[in-house]
Amino acid sequence: MFNGKKVVVVMPAYNAAVTLERTYNEVMSQGCVDLVIVVDDASKDNTLELAEKLPNTLAHRHEVNKGYGGNQKTCYRLALENGADVVVMVHPDYQYTPLLIPAMATMIANGLYPCVLGSRVLGGKARKQGMPWWRYVANRFLTLYANIMTGAKLSEYHTGYRAFSRELLEALPLERNSDDFVFDNQMLMQILWKGYTIAEVSCPTKYFTDASSINFIRSCKYGLGCMAAATRFFLARRGLLKPGPFTDQA
Repeated sequence: MFNGKKVVVVMPAYNAAVTLERTYNEVMSQGCVDLVIVVDDASKDNTLELAEKLPNTLAHRHEVNKGYGGNQKTCYRLALENGADVVVMVHPDYQYTPLLIPAMATMIANGLYPCVLGSRVLGGKARKQGMPWWRYVANRFLTLYANIMTGAKLSEYHTGYRAFSRELLEALPLERNSDDFVFDNQMLMQILWKGYTIAEVSCPTKYFTDASSINFIRSCKYGLGCMAAATRFFLARRGLLKPGPFTDQA
């Protein structure tokens, strides 16, 4: 706990058996995590069986693959149902270091920010740490586009390392978002639409064989989805489109 707030780490997992335990051990070594929730998205390996053996862990399985966004929806629902005050999403593929959990969680628990992102770009070493050049260029372009459309000044919109307050998660209409990878971006658009401040911390990352990634075609689909979300945000702010997915209204 931090400041009397229950800290829950959620892990959206798919075929994560190779790296799950290593990620879990580093998460729990931080000494502030009360519960880990692993949601297995119909993996083809033994991710669920491994998760069920981990202490202080709630393991849940989707019988049918619901996608990365659909997995996160379940993660956040279960976290809130289990009394989380601070929710930190950590990918179980060990790409993002769990060592930042205390810093991110305390920023939420102390009421400084409702959302904290672990940015791979903020420290200026994304390429040196192995981010492929084409992914880096796409990241920079999509981030610039989103900042222009929203008026925000984030260094990155595409990190999968995120922390949220309970109050923020309860305020977001997450079910209106996609079940695919663009969920991440749509969620940030909802946060900005509602006027919340998003903080960032510099996050070193690892790129290796067992780290999850999406192929080029799905990356293109994701990029177009991000641009569509940012464009809708821009037009809705000017009254040219209904806010729709950013609110609870139809």
